[in-house]
Amino acid sequence: MQLLLIDFPAFKPIAIEIGPFAIRWYALAYICGIVFGWLYARSLLKRERLWGAPAPMSLVQIDDFILWVTLGIILGGRTGYVLFYNLPFFIDHPAAIFRLWEGGMSFHGGFLGCVVAVMWFAYRNRISILSLGDITTAVAPVGLLLGRIANFINGELWGRAADPELPWAMIFPNDPTQLPRHPSQLYEAGMEGILLFAALAIMIRFGALKRPGMILGAFILIYGLSRIAGEHFREPDVQLGFLWGGLTMGMLLSIPMLIVGLILIVLAVRRGAPEPVGAIR
Repeated sequence: MQLLLIDFPAFKPIAIEIGPFAIRWYALAYICGIVFGWLYARSLLKRERLWGAPAPMSLVQIDDFILWVTLGIILGGRTGYVLFYNLPFFIDHPAAIFRLWEGGMSFHGGFLGCVVAVMWFAYRNRISILSLGDITTAVAPVGLLLGRIANFINGELWGRAADPELPWAMIFPNDPTQLPRHPSQLYEAGMEGILLFAALAIMIRFGALKRPGMILGAFILIYGLSRIAGEHFREPDVQLGFLWGGLTMGMLLSIPMLIVGLILIVLAVRRGAPEPVGAIR
């Protein structure tokens, strides 16, 4: 049966190295995700027909917002990991909180950090919070896709033990058990990245940006469903294991997202699309 296993590719931990300067895969995923997301956001703002009116913010404003959302992702993601996944360790080793290069980021924490950044920036610039949330979440799957691929390259956050007959089962080099496992990072990349991006892009194509909060709600709902599905194949963090009823921390944190996403979608539908400027009433 071992002949059916796929050898885990031997990746170097550093993606780019120039003299003493080195960028690891995880950092490169963040950088590329932010840059590609920024370019995609600019392209959406330039297409006025998608909004049914002038875009709710200028290109200069979205350029400024990139710094805010980047800080939200990093600070929120790290804070979420500390609080949700390994609080006892960080209480005993507080200096480790700042060693970001050792890994440890939480999507749910990063998402909450983005929410704070969106609300604060929108308030200061008199922009619709829902519309800014729509454009932020429309581009977010790009970063999620690259982040999960970086998890795979790093050989971390691997899946649960799989049937050795599974053609794509893998043995990860850092796994002390050396069991054949699901490459769950790739499953999540497909659901949280490709599938989610495609679903939101189709919705945008059919006018979802004309209803503020629709894309935001759809992102939260679909991500929650995708994360819960992916958690069925992902090995829980060793310091947490399975929680109530066999649920994982990722599942528990995603359940509220389903409720919030549905509420935002319902409100967006009831609110309706804004009338174009100059429309006859």
